[in-house]
Order: sequence, then C-alpha cells, then structure tokens
Amino acid sequence: MITEAVFLDRNENNYGPAPACYEVLRSAGIDALSRYSKDSLRGVKSLLTERLARDFGIPEPRIHLGYGSEDILKQAVQCYLRPGEALLIPSHSWWYYKSIAAERNGRTFEYAMVPGEDAFHYDVEGLLRLARDERPRLVLISSPNNPTGNSLGNGDLGRVIRELKDTIIILDQAYWGFGGAGAAPLRDLIEEHPRLIILRTFSKYYALAGIRVGFAFLGAGLDELVRAGSRYLGYSRVSERIALAALDSGDYYEEIGRRMIADKETIRLAFNRIPGFKVYRSDANFLLADVPPAHKGALQAELDGSGLFIKFFKNEAFLDNSVRITLGTREQNQRLIEAVTSFARARGLL
Repeated sequence: MITEAVFLDRNENNYGPAPACYEVLRSAGIDALSRYSKDSLRGVKSLLTERLARDFGIPEPRIHLGYGSEDILKQAVQCYLRPGEALLIPSHSWWYYKSIAAERNGRTFEYAMVPGEDAFHYDVEGLLRLARDERPRLVLISSPNNPTGNSLGNGDLGRVIRELKDTIIILDQAYWGFGGAGAAPLRDLIEEHPRLIILRTFSKYYALAGIRVGFAFLGAGLDELVRAGSRYLGYSRVSERIALAALDSGDYYEEIGRRMIADKETIRLAFNRIPGFKVYRSDANFLLADVPPAHKGALQAELDGSGLFIKFFKNEAFLDNSVRITLGTREQNQRLIEAVTSFARARGLL
C-alpha cells in the first residue's frame, strides 16, 4: 500500500520556507498586487537589490535579479555567447548548461569532475589546459556542483579567476548555504575579475523555488548584461517581499542547515554499509550515490512503488549506475533509509 508520496528527486528544500514568508502572503494587499514598483524613483532597482547590496557589501548597480538563477544564466549565455564560440562546463553537471549553449549554436567542452575516495573533485589543471586550447568565450563553474555535490575551494577558484582574466566566468552557486567549503569573499572576487558573474537563488537554501527569484553579483565589465536584464516596471513585489522575509529569518535557515549537514552524514553512513553502494560527500542539499548495477532497476521499481522518488540517471556518461538523493525532512530521510535497507536485505546484500 502506497503512503504519501515523497519527492526527493528535484533538489527542493523539503523543510519549506520560514514562517515569516507565509505571513507576507497572508498580508499582501492591493499595493503589492496591483501596483508597479516605484523603487527606481529612489535610484535603485528594487528593495531586494538594495537589501542584498547592504548584506553582501556589493554596489547595488552590480546586483542583478532574475526569474530564478536559471533566468540569469540564460540571459548571460544569450548575451555573450556567439555562434561557434566555446563554453566550458563540468563533465558531470546540469543538462541545461548544454541546452542553452546549443540555443546559441555554441560549442560545449567538458572539463573533468574526478571521483575520489569519498567525494568528487575539480580537475583544475585540466580546466585551465582546456581553456588554453579552446579559448572559450565563457567558462561555467558550478560550486557546489549538481549532481556531484563538490565545491571548488577558494584557492583553486582564485587561481582560475586570475589565469582566465580575459574570459567571462559564470560561477553558479545555486546550492550555496548548505555547508561545506568556506565562502569566498564575494566583493574581492568581483573587484578582482570584472567579467565574473556569481549566480545565487532563493530556490534552494531559502526553500522558495515556487516564487522564482534568483540574483547575481556582477563584475564591473558586464554592463551589456546589466542593460539586457533591466526592468522598467520592476519585479514581482510579492516575491520580493517574501525574499526579504527569508533574509530576515536567518536563525530558521541556520537551524535547518545544521540539521541537513547531520542528515547527510546519517544517510551516507547508512547506505555505505550496504555492499555495492557508495555515497559521496556533498556540500549541497543532495547526495550522489553509486548503486549495484544488477539491482538498479529493481531498486527504482521498489522505491517508486512505495511512493519514494529519487533521481535515477539513465543514458548519461559516468552516471549510469548512480542516483541522486535530495534531502528530505528527518522523517522522510528515515523512511528512505528503511526502504533501501529492507530492499538490500530482501536481495541478500545484507
């Protein structure tokens, strides 16, 4: 008998947003719903860009909003990648990177993500060598990377930025905030590399995927993108107010973040006890796991039939025997652990 379905396959934050975010929805009136923003009259893009500039120490004109970070990513590629030019992306990464390059008739080249004993790593030397060979217009770095969960350390990131000073670099930090590698000094990075785009979103850490608000920090040499993304009538006033409420709720998100760090280790240890399973460490809100090839199809059928949905990769290089597990609540995680453990026992793996 299937109980309530649990979706752990799209990297959403299953704890949901802070209570203050719901209060914004309950109290929204005609001003937020029926009238355009007038923030431009004060010389700023919006209340949200003004707040982000203050919180992160970045000049407000260098804060860029979009319909999720996906929107800003697409804006950047469409703005700067010309037909025939090269874009570098991680070898194990979001399929959408290739898709948006193809829309511009760009050439996509992959630099390696290397599996280690318990985590994936960036091949920085290979990235730089590929950049020297292909002379890309853009380099895309995902940190933490989806689906491998690893981050690019501050030292390596600084080296890439210095050596590729004439290249547009997109640093996709959609999964920022879930713990792991220390945060790079954003202002220093932006000032050091005027062609750097740092993408973030309210979808993941702040559990607000449904309101579609992304933001970016832009280097001073990206005025073309600033102009392309400008909004004469402003942004969604309701979405902005919800995002501001999230920023005001730091204690709530810090507690959820601590819980997720502990839960990742609980899942990793539980599954790594099963022969043929290997769960990699992750700085994001998901875990990549290798599963026994002979049991992969049966495992998917068992979990699907139980109303537990995780991401099973198919026909993807290096990931054919892998799954990606989005963190759920403690109760959802425990349900998944029990289901996989029961499957392993029934198959004679334990």
